[in-house]
Amino acid sequence: MKKKVIIKNHILIPDHTKLTKKEVDDVVKKYNVSTRQFPSISKKDPAIDSLDVEPGDVIKIKRKSFTDNDTIFYRVVIDE
Repeated sequence: MKKKVIIKNHILIPDHTKLTKKEVDDVVKKYNVSTRQFPSISKKDPAIDSLDVEPGDVIKIKRKSFTDNDTIFYRVVIDE
């Protein structure tokens, strides 16, 4: 029997979080951008498989750094 790997628990996979509507509005206002300007992430991406996302949702990705502060990126979910 094959062992099932939970990809989001792997040390090299950064934390992925689905943002609420208010959090998205705050990010858009803070950076003076629209969600269409965010890079995209596929709905089928294994890292967000457990987040119950729909196209148009925004994902916050927190990458840990061993040498500096953590870095935050935002991606908009697309249906690909």
